[in-house]
Amino acid sequence: MYKLLASLLTFPILLLPMETSAAGTRFVSIGTGGVTGVYYPVGGSIAKLLNKKRGVYGLKVTAEATGGSVFNINALGKGDMDLGLAQSDKVTQAWEGSADWTERGPRKELRGICTLQSETVCLIAAVHSGITACSDLRGKIVAVGNPGSGTRDNSLDALATCGLTFRDLGKAEGIKAAEAAGLLQDGRLDAYFYTVGHPNGSIKEAASGRTKVRFVPFTNLGELLKRNPFYSKAVIPIQFYEGAENREDVPTFGVKACLVTTDKVSDEIVYAVTKELFENLDTFRKLHPALEDLDKEAMLTGVPVPIHPGALKYFKEAGLTDHLSKQ
Repeated sequence: MYKLLASLLTFPILLLPMETSAAGTRFVSIGTGGVTGVYYPVGGSIAKLLNKKRGVYGLKVTAEATGGSVFNINALGKGDMDLGLAQSDKVTQAWEGSADWTERGPRKELRGICTLQSETVCLIAAVHSGITACSDLRGKIVAVGNPGSGTRDNSLDALATCGLTFRDLGKAEGIKAAEAAGLLQDGRLDAYFYTVGHPNGSIKEAASGRTKVRFVPFTNLGELLKRNPFYSKAVIPIQFYEGAENREDVPTFGVKACLVTTDKVSDEIVYAVTKELFENLDTFRKLHPALEDLDKEAMLTGVPVPIHPGALKYFKEAGLTDHLSKQ
């Protein structure tokens, strides 16, 4: 029975809440994102840190591939997941009960652990499409992100900076960003949006194909940043994408990735996750290039929901509470 349960937990789209086996092992799931994005390896890296200490904490942690931020937050609320990665804008909106949560209401059960890598809103366009600015998207076939992803809402906000909506596009394709690179190379898309950390495998695929691509800049950001304080100016580091037409970093806007949980998850679980992540940060940073610039102080700023008591216990022990955002 327990072998069957363990095998089910490794299936990438099955989400199970934390359970305890007769032998005392507690199963913990982390919701991530698509397998070509940054969330998936980040979640897997956190799982590896905890599983190395299975003898200490009695935890078996699995990272699950999911639809992304909105999906993860909703799964946390249902108790289908214990931890999740989500964009800071989606966490803020869920806490407030806005955007995707207008009808469902505020998700006041959410609790924060820390922030992680920055994520930029990218618009990748085929050079032959003639798209060099946001306004050129009118009438074009554009992948705007699958339902349940942060990319989808970010693409809508990006379009708003030039007065467009999904209706102004020739077609707004609601597909996963991981699938969009191949479709663009096949000539079935003119462009696609992807909110992600760098470097990213899907974007590298798009930039190295036969169809030449460019990153489209977003510079008219005044009103957007004023209305949405969770956004900030950012750049796409072109050094990672040699095949792209651009030769300099591309201006855009972005958010931060957040590691979140709920008030239903035990202090012991969250304490263990927080302790292992922060005390092995040097190792964690080496697991993906997007994590290279992480530092403890920055990871404690910008958390848009109350800190979970288990995480707060560790921060107090480590003398890090002075760096916490006001809660």
